[in-house]
Amino acid sequence: VLKSLKRMHGGEIFVPKIPSMKMTDLAKALAPNIPTKIIGIRPGEKLHEVMIPKDESHLALEFEDFFIIQPTISFQTPKDYTLTKLHEKGQKVAPDFEYSSHNNNQWLEPDDLLKLL
Repeated sequence: VLKSLKRMHGGEIFVPKIPSMKMTDLAKALAPNIPTKIIGIRPGEKLHEVMIPKDESHLALEFEDFFIIQPTISFQTPKDYTLTKLHEKGQKVAPDFEYSSHNNNQWLEPDDLLKLL
C-alpha cells in the first residue's frame, strides 16, 4: 500500500500479482490429520476471485509485480499511467485479458501456506 502511494498519479487502481490458493490446501495446512468433506459451493460463495475483469482490460496496464487499472475520468492535466512516479514502465494487456485466481500461474501449496501463517 505504501509503495503504491509513491507510484501513483491519482485515480488508478493497483492490483498486486499475488499467488492463488485452494481452500482444500489451506485445510490441509492447518489441520492435516482432520478429515475433510467437500459439500459443494454455498450461496454467495465464489470458486474464483476476479481482480481484473475482461471488460476492464482496455484500461489495464501490466508492470513487473502489479497491474494498474487506469481511471475512466479525465483530469485537466493528462497523465501517462504507463510510467509510475517511481519510473517503472508498464504496458497494455491483451484486449481479452482477465486476471483471476482461476488463470493465475502462481499457486501456494500447503507448505507455502504454513510459512505465511
